[in-house]
Parts: sequence; structure tokens; C-alpha cells
Amino acid sequence: MPVYGYSFRDASGAVQKGTAEADTEQTLRSRFEEQGFTILEVEVLKKVGKSKQRNYGKVSLTKLAVFCRQFSTMVDAGVSLVRCLDVLGQQTEDPKLRKILADVGERVEGGESLSRALQRHPRTFSNLFVGLVRAGELGGVLEETLQRISGFLEKDVELRRKVKAALTYPILVITFALGIVIFLVTFIVPKFIEVFRDLEIKTFPAPTQLLVDISNFLTSKFHIMLLGLVILLIVWKAFASTHFGRRVIDRVKLKIPVFGKLHHKICLARFSRTLGTLLTSGVPILQAMETVAGTVGNHILSDAVLEARARIREGDRIGDPLERSGQFPPMVVHMISVGEESGSLDYMLQKIADFYESEVESTLASLTAALEPVLIVVLGFIVGFIVISMFLPLVNAIDSLSQPDALQ
Repeated sequence: MPVYGYSFRDASGAVQKGTAEADTEQTLRSRFEEQGFTILEVEVLKKVGKSKQRNYGKVSLTKLAVFCRQFSTMVDAGVSLVRCLDVLGQQTEDPKLRKILADVGERVEGGESLSRALQRHPRTFSNLFVGLVRAGELGGVLEETLQRISGFLEKDVELRRKVKAALTYPILVITFALGIVIFLVTFIVPKFIEVFRDLEIKTFPAPTQLLVDISNFLTSKFHIMLLGLVILLIVWKAFASTHFGRRVIDRVKLKIPVFGKLHHKICLARFSRTLGTLLTSGVPILQAMETVAGTVGNHILSDAVLEARARIREGDRIGDPLERSGQFPPMVVHMISVGEESGSLDYMLQKIADFYESEVESTLASLTAALEPVLIVVLGFIVGFIVISMFLPLVNAIDSLSQPDALQ
């Protein structure tokens, strides 16, 4: 892919120079036009083969947030990009991030733009991350953009942490409950069955017979059940890898009682926060909408965002196609419309994100408080059913022995 040297005039009127890879000169010019800039001069520096993307693994969002904040401080202090990357790479404790920063530093020193060098590590730096850095480079406000990225990542990490914290207790209770039930059915119930055979009890009450059948199946046909689960998992992954399958799964996620609304709120918070951050960083609305569609976390909402982007390209307002999609509540649509009319769309989107993040937090707290007693009751019912089912034949045997006919 050819490497071009270019110069353009930034928002402040100063002439900026740089290098970038592009398939053609027109592709490079179109890339800048989408950002709202016009290239003054372009020249081909060299032609190189397409570099391979190196896979060093994925770095956690928390470490990326810290990296961005430190990077922003050093850039704001006037330290060169290569020096920043070298220092940050040496002081980080994450070996994966150290290797990535070393590779990015080498590429930047060799003439690549920072955004292009980061783009070669897609597992660590998402399209959103790269797009924001590119916008900061073009606008000459890289330090401010890195601060916004850090704040965005910190908000995203906080939201994920709250969701994980709220779901940890129910998942642990369910896991222990399944473990207890499997232990009782596969180890304790067979012991009782042997006792029943020694007592020559041949007929069981319906609950006991059901439990005996389940125990026999788990103990004698466990390999069949395990094979079925593996096949089911393979089929599920194959189905989820298709476009149709992802759409079906994401639509089901939105329709699940209680959890569907929670998932919808999380997606709306991510949509608002991401779009607001992109617009604040100076990314054009069409490019911002395309980036948001890939990060919103649900294909149904992504399709609605892409449809809105297509309508905006034809001259529509952003709120109208979002309202027609039926996936965005009236409050969101109205706030977006007001922000668009008043010229403060980025501010309104941040307010929407704050609102839905607080909604997610309160919903998670209510859901956790409601799940605890429900799980305890369900676990108690299952264990109680097993205990009663095991003692019913013994009670029946004792009753039969206590009858007058049996005593004669």
C-alpha cells in the first residue's frame, strides 16, 4: 500500500503535515474530507507491501484508560510521540501493552501516523479508539482527545464493573445450587435406591420415581448428555456466527422479561456515550454514526443507527429515523432533537448516557435484591423435593408395616 506525505490546514488555520497509507490519493483525500478538512498537497513517498497485523493479545480497558491519561499529559507537556510511547512502554507492568507500544513507537518513528499504527492492533485498539485518535491528529488536539478517550473508557469500565458485581452473587448461588443438586442426585439418591432394594420396595410414589429416573439417566447416560451438550454448543456457536443468527439472538435479548429492558438500557447508554464522545472530539456525524453502529452491542440497534445514518446523508434530522426505528424511547429522541436544534447535541448525548447509566445501576440493585430470595426459595424447593421424595417410600413402608393385617 503506498505511503503518502500530505499537508492540510487545521481548524486553527495552521498548516499541518503528516504521512499516511492509502490505496489511492483519492482515498486519502476522501478520508480527510469526511473529517471536514481539505488536503493542500499530496506526494507519494514510497510503496510498501501491506504490513501484517501483529497479535499480542488484548489489553484490559482499565490499563488502556490509564495509558491514555498518561499519554495525554505527556503530549500536553510537549514530549514527542515516539518519546511518549517509549517511556510509557517501559513503565507499564503489562507485557502485552509493552510489546504493543514498542511496535507502535517503531512505526511512528518510521513515518506512520499514530492512528494508523494503532489500527494495526485491532484486538487492543477498537475502531472507536482509532477514530478518535485520527480526529485528534487532524484537528491538532490530540491531548484533549486522549483525555476524552480516557474518560470514556473509565465510564465504560465502571458500567461493566457494576453489571458484573450485580450478577456475581446470583451466578455463584446458581452454580452452587446446581453443584448441590447434581451431588445429591448422582451420589446420595443411588444410596437410597440400594436401601429400597434391600427392603424389597418395588413400587415408588410418583415424585420418587421421577427422581430415580433422573438419577439413573445422569449416572448411566452421562456421556450421552455431555455429548449432546457439546453438539448443542457447537450448533449454537455456528448459528450465532451468522448474520441471521446474531440478529435473532439480539432480538431475543431485547424481549427477555426483566433482563431485556436492562440490556436495552445498557445499549442506549453505550450509544449515547460513544456518539457524544465522538462528536465532542470533532468527528463528523456520518463517520460517528458508523463507528457507533459497531460498538452499541446489539445488531438490532446497530441496524437502526445505520438506517438513521443513511437518512441523515439524504438530509433528514437524526431524531426522526431513530424514532421510526422503534428502538429509541421518546425521551431519547426528544433530547436528541433539542440538542440538534440548539447546537448542543454532544452535551445532550452525554446527559442521556448519564441518565441511562444511573437507570442501569438502580435496575441492577433492584434486580439483585429480588433475585436473592427467589434463588433461595428455588434452591430450598429443589432440595426439599429431593429429601421428601427419598423418604416417601420409607414412610409408606412403615405405614404398611403398622397396619393390623401386617401385624397378624
